[in-house]
Amino acid sequence: QLQASGGGLVQTGGSLRLSCAASGRSFRAIDVGWFRQAPGKQREFVAVMPWRGDRPLYAVSVMGRFTISRDNAKDTWYLQMNSLKPEDTGVYYCAAKSNSGNLYQILNYDYWGQGTQVTVSS
Repeated sequence: QLQASGGGLVQTGGSLRLSCAASGRSFRAIDVGWFRQAPGKQREFVAVMPWRGDRPLYAVSVMGRFTISRDNAKDTWYLQMNSLKPEDTGVYYCAAKSNSGNLYQILNYDYWGQGTQVTVSS
């Protein structure tokens, strides 16, 4: 129900835009976030777009470089990633949750996309 795409190989300082397309149900009243997992590390929060219209939230490590947005007409969310660094390398997942749990916590997310690989070369 969530399909992530847009990953790839980019040099340090480059940009990528990830997409997360939803299907199969209405994802209007739902929080959608991005998480990432680097090799040998735990999955971590990157950004979230709360459905209530509150401002997006970002991990400190990506603040000012990444921007999450949504296209309601397409039920698609985006993660624009600029000024990429090697430490941004990992598999990026989009996820959605319909509960009121903490936006930063992975366990609160009910739906997960399959992940898309982002590799930033130095």
